[in-house]
Amino acid sequence: MSQTVEGQILARIYGHRRGWAFSPKDFLHLGSRKAVDVALIRLTNAGTIRRVIRGMYDYPRFSDFLNQQLGPDIHQISLAFARKFGWSIQAGSAAALNLIGLSTQVPSQYVYYSNGPDRKYIIGKTALKFEKTALKETRFRMEETGIVVQAIKALGQKGITNDVRRTIREWLGPNKLSKVLKDAERITDWVYAEIKEICTEGIPTESTNG
Repeated sequence: MSQTVEGQILARIYGHRRGWAFSPKDFLHLGSRKAVDVALIRLTNAGTIRRVIRGMYDYPRFSDFLNQQLGPDIHQISLAFARKFGWSIQAGSAAALNLIGLSTQVPSQYVYYSNGPDRKYIIGKTALKFEKTALKETRFRMEETGIVVQAIKALGQKGITNDVRRTIREWLGPNKLSKVLKDAERITDWVYAEIKEICTEGIPTESTNG
Protein backbone atom coordinates (compact mmCIF):
# COMPACT_ATOMS: atom_id res chain seq x y z
CA MET A 1 0.00 0.00 0.00
CA SER A 2 1.35 3.44 -0.90
CA GLN A 3 2.08 5.80 1.97
CA THR A 4 -0.47 8.54 2.69
CA VAL A 5 0.36 12.19 2.06
CA GLU A 6 0.48 12.74 5.80
CA GLY A 7 2.85 9.81 6.24
CA GLN A 8 5.15 11.11 3.51
CA ILE A 9 5.17 14.58 5.01
CA LEU A 10 5.92 13.19 8.45
CA ALA A 11 8.77 11.08 7.08
CA ARG A 12 10.33 14.14 5.48
CA ILE A 13 9.94 16.18 8.67
CA TYR A 14 11.58 13.45 10.72
CA GLY A 15 14.38 13.36 8.16
CA HIS A 16 15.42 16.86 9.25
CA ARG A 17 16.75 17.88 12.62
CA ARG A 18 14.50 19.54 15.17
CA GLY A 19 14.15 23.23 14.47
CA TRP A 20 13.55 22.70 10.75
CA ALA A 21 10.96 25.15 9.42
CA PHE A 22 8.76 24.65 6.38
CA SER A 23 5.71 25.83 4.48
CA PRO A 24 3.07 23.82 2.60
CA LYS A 25 5.00 24.50 -0.62
CA ASP A 26 7.77 22.16 0.59
CA PHE A 27 5.34 19.24 0.24
CA LEU A 28 3.24 20.06 -2.81
CA HIS A 29 5.08 17.43 -4.84
CA LEU A 30 3.54 14.84 -2.49
CA GLY A 31 -0.12 15.72 -3.07
CA SER A 32 -2.70 18.42 -3.69
CA ARG A 33 -2.63 21.68 -1.73
CA LYS A 34 -5.78 20.60 0.13
CA ALA A 35 -4.27 17.25 1.11
CA VAL A 36 -1.08 18.93 2.31
CA ASP A 37 -3.00 21.53 4.33
CA VAL A 38 -5.16 18.85 5.97
CA ALA A 39 -2.06 16.82 6.86
CA LEU A 40 -0.31 19.84 8.39
CA ILE A 41 -3.40 20.71 10.43
CA ARG A 42 -3.59 17.14 11.75
CA LEU A 43 0.12 17.11 12.64
CA THR A 44 -0.24 20.49 14.35
CA ASN A 45 -3.23 19.34 16.39
CA ALA A 46 -1.27 16.23 17.39
CA GLY A 47 1.56 18.42 18.67
CA THR A 48 4.10 16.93 16.26
CA ILE A 49 4.69 20.23 14.49
CA ARG A 50 4.03 23.83 15.43
CA ARG A 51 2.39 26.64 13.49
CA VAL A 52 4.83 29.55 13.78
CA ILE A 53 2.86 32.14 11.81
CA ARG A 54 0.31 31.87 9.05
CA GLY A 55 1.60 29.49 6.39
CA MET A 56 4.80 28.61 8.25
CA TYR A 57 5.51 25.70 10.58
CA ASP A 58 8.43 24.10 12.37
CA TYR A 59 9.50 20.82 13.95
CA PRO A 60 10.00 22.22 17.46
CA ARG A 61 13.24 21.95 19.34
CA PHE A 62 12.90 20.65 22.90
CA SER A 63 15.00 21.40 25.98
CA ASP A 64 15.34 18.47 28.37
CA PHE A 65 16.82 20.85 30.93
CA LEU A 66 13.86 23.24 30.78
CA ASN A 67 11.41 20.43 29.97
CA GLN A 68 9.73 22.56 27.34
CA GLN A 69 9.77 23.48 23.67
CA LEU A 70 12.22 26.15 22.59
CA GLY A 71 11.37 29.11 20.42
CA PRO A 72 11.53 28.85 16.63
CA ASP A 73 14.92 28.80 14.89
CA ILE A 74 14.83 32.13 13.03
CA HIS A 75 17.50 31.05 10.55
CA GLN A 76 15.51 27.97 9.60
CA ILE A 77 12.42 30.13 9.16
CA SER A 78 14.35 32.49 6.89
CA LEU A 79 15.42 29.52 4.75
CA ALA A 80 11.82 28.30 4.58
CA PHE A 81 10.67 31.71 3.35
CA ALA A 82 13.46 31.68 0.75
CA ARG A 83 12.29 28.29 -0.55
CA LYS A 84 8.66 29.37 -0.50
CA PHE A 85 9.22 32.50 -2.59
CA GLY A 86 12.25 31.40 -4.60
CA TRP A 87 14.54 34.03 -3.07
CA SER A 88 18.29 34.02 -2.66
CA ILE A 89 19.08 35.24 0.85
CA GLN A 90 22.07 36.10 2.99
CA ALA A 91 22.22 36.45 6.76
CA GLY A 92 22.92 39.97 7.95
CA SER A 93 25.64 40.77 10.47
CA ALA A 94 23.68 40.10 13.68
CA ALA A 95 22.31 36.81 12.35
CA ALA A 96 25.75 35.72 11.13
CA LEU A 97 27.44 36.45 14.45
CA ASN A 98 24.68 34.61 16.28
CA LEU A 99 24.82 31.56 14.01
CA ILE A 100 28.58 31.15 14.41
CA GLY A 101 28.44 31.73 18.15
CA LEU A 102 30.41 34.98 18.14
CA SER A 103 27.56 36.78 19.89
CA THR A 104 25.59 35.57 22.88
CA GLN A 105 23.01 38.33 22.53
CA VAL A 106 19.72 37.35 20.96
CA PRO A 107 18.74 40.18 18.59
CA SER A 108 15.21 41.53 18.72
CA GLN A 109 15.43 41.80 14.93
CA TYR A 110 17.16 39.55 12.43
CA VAL A 111 17.95 41.08 9.05
CA TYR A 112 18.47 38.98 5.93
CA TYR A 113 19.41 40.38 2.55
CA SER A 114 17.42 39.07 -0.37
CA ASN A 115 16.79 39.49 -4.08
CA GLY A 116 13.08 39.59 -3.30
CA PRO A 117 10.92 42.46 -2.03
CA ASP A 118 11.28 44.06 1.37
CA ARG A 119 9.29 42.01 3.88
CA LYS A 120 8.95 41.90 7.66
CA TYR A 121 7.48 39.13 9.80
CA ILE A 122 6.97 38.95 13.55
CA ILE A 123 7.91 35.56 15.01
CA GLY A 124 6.86 35.63 18.65
CA LYS A 125 8.79 38.61 20.04
CA THR A 126 11.37 38.60 17.25
CA ALA A 127 11.24 40.52 13.98
CA LEU A 128 12.48 38.80 10.84
CA LYS A 129 13.22 41.37 8.16
CA PHE A 130 14.17 40.78 4.53
CA GLU A 131 15.84 43.68 2.76
CA LYS A 132 16.13 43.78 -1.02
CA THR A 133 19.73 44.15 -2.17
CA ALA A 134 21.93 43.43 -5.17
CA LEU A 135 23.53 40.50 -3.31
CA LYS A 136 26.89 41.27 -4.88
CA GLU A 137 28.79 39.19 -2.35
CA THR A 138 26.22 36.54 -1.54
CA ARG A 139 26.29 34.31 -4.58
CA PHE A 140 28.51 31.72 -3.00
CA ARG A 141 28.11 28.03 -3.58
CA MET A 142 28.07 27.40 0.16
CA GLU A 143 25.77 29.10 2.65
CA GLU A 144 28.54 28.97 5.26
CA THR A 145 30.82 31.16 3.14
CA GLY A 146 28.36 34.04 3.11
CA ILE A 147 27.77 33.73 6.84
CA VAL A 148 31.50 33.87 7.58
CA VAL A 149 31.98 36.86 5.27
CA GLN A 150 29.17 38.79 6.97
CA ALA A 151 30.50 37.94 10.44
CA ILE A 152 34.03 39.07 9.60
CA LYS A 153 32.76 42.33 8.11
CA ALA A 154 30.58 42.95 11.15
CA LEU A 155 33.54 42.61 13.51
CA GLY A 156 35.92 44.65 11.37
CA GLN A 157 39.67 44.22 11.09
CA LYS A 158 40.29 45.30 14.67
CA GLY A 159 37.68 42.89 15.98
CA ILE A 160 39.24 39.74 14.54
CA THR A 161 41.23 37.99 17.26
CA ASN A 162 42.75 34.53 17.48
CA ASP A 163 39.76 33.47 19.58
CA VAL A 164 37.40 34.68 16.85
CA ARG A 165 39.39 32.81 14.19
CA ARG A 166 39.29 29.65 16.29
CA THR A 167 35.52 29.95 16.84
CA ILE A 168 34.87 30.36 13.12
CA ARG A 169 37.21 27.47 12.33
CA GLU A 170 35.45 25.17 14.79
CA TRP A 171 32.01 26.23 13.53
CA LEU A 172 32.96 25.34 9.98
CA GLY A 173 34.57 22.04 10.91
CA PRO A 174 37.56 20.46 9.11
CA ASN A 175 35.54 19.16 6.17
CA LYS A 176 34.40 22.61 5.04
CA LEU A 177 37.53 24.70 5.46
CA SER A 178 39.08 24.06 2.04
CA LYS A 179 35.66 24.39 0.35
CA VAL A 180 34.95 27.77 1.97
CA LEU A 181 38.45 28.98 1.12
CA LYS A 182 37.91 28.18 -2.56
CA ASP A 183 34.36 29.53 -2.51
CA ALA A 184 35.56 32.89 -1.16
CA GLU A 185 38.25 33.45 -3.80
CA ARG A 186 36.31 36.36 -5.32
CA ILE A 187 36.68 38.31 -2.08
CA THR A 188 39.88 40.19 -2.77
CA ASP A 189 40.20 42.53 0.20
CA TRP A 190 41.15 42.00 3.85
CA VAL A 191 38.12 39.74 4.37
CA TYR A 192 39.61 37.07 2.10
CA ALA A 193 42.95 37.40 3.90
CA GLU A 194 41.18 36.59 7.16
CA ILE A 195 39.30 33.67 5.60
CA LYS A 196 42.57 32.34 4.23
CA GLU A 197 44.21 32.52 7.65
CA ILE A 198 41.20 30.87 9.32
CA CYS A 199 40.89 28.07 6.80
CA THR A 200 44.52 27.20 6.02
CA GLU A 201 45.31 26.87 9.72
CA GLY A 202 42.74 24.13 10.14
CA ILE A 203 42.98 22.25 6.85
CA PRO A 204 44.55 18.79 7.33
CA THR A 205 47.92 18.40 5.58
CA GLU A 206 46.59 15.87 3.09
CA SER A 207 43.82 18.29 2.03
CA THR A 208 46.25 21.12 1.23
CA ASN A 209 48.02 18.91 -1.28
CA GLY A 210 44.85 17.82 -3.06
